[in-house]
Amino acid sequence: MTENITPLYIRRRRANIIGTSMSMVAMVMGLFALLWILFVLLSNGIAALDFNMFTKDTPAPGTEGGGLRNAIVGSLMIVGLSVLVSTPIGILAGVYLTEFGDTSKTAEFTRFITDIMLSAPSIVLGLFVYAIAVATVGNFSGYAGSLALSLIAIPVVMRTTENMLRLVPGSLREAAFALGAPRWKVSTMVTLRAAKSGVITGVLLAVARISGETAPLLFTALNNQFFSTDMERPMANLPVVIFQFAMSPYDNWIRLAWGGALLITLAVLLLNILARVFFREKVGS
Repeated sequence: MTENITPLYIRRRRANIIGTSMSMVAMVMGLFALLWILFVLLSNGIAALDFNMFTKDTPAPGTEGGGLRNAIVGSLMIVGLSVLVSTPIGILAGVYLTEFGDTSKTAEFTRFITDIMLSAPSIVLGLFVYAIAVATVGNFSGYAGSLALSLIAIPVVMRTTENMLRLVPGSLREAAFALGAPRWKVSTMVTLRAAKSGVITGVLLAVARISGETAPLLFTALNNQFFSTDMERPMANLPVVIFQFAMSPYDNWIRLAWGGALLITLAVLLLNILARVFFREKVGS
């Protein structure tokens, strides 16, 4: 019997060693590429950070100096409006899918559409918004950019909310129903409150997802060289400014592009850290 087991054990051990080694090599290669990108970004981006970047607007072609004030403010306004639109829609849709229409045909169709939107390229959503909100009106606008980013954020918030609500124990719902609470109150005051940290995590991840999107904004918000808070007109934003400045022949534009890329990276890193802190608190509780 030992003679029959030993060869099988040796084969399994050999396969385990090969699989572990290949996984380690893949991990090292991925980490090397990531650290290389971060090193290049930090080395070029830190040199571009200065006080003028936050106090001056994007410079005209061939001029020196300048900053990214208009692009930073424009990105904050566009992303902020997108969050205000996508957060309630995504959370309420996730609550419906979990608490009210779990097995209905409507919920099944909604999940199917959500999967398509999660996997759809952002440029497709940008072209869609361009066709319905830019071409019909006749001008680019910050509102159109926010609409495009909202279409990207809504399925992320919706799917995260649904998954987090499914982790809430059924006994918690049963206890609330036993006390005579209606279903809408159980859904909003019990289960949603219990999954609050996970839902916030989904919102933060959605913000991190849309913060660096360039393609939708190229077709919707476009760009603006001047400082503007008018959401009905083209607005400057960091992703498009980085895209345009990085391909320019001007050294100061390229320097500002590196600085803008570093700002977006740091913002996304901060959001991911906050999301993990919330998730860890949820697990610990």
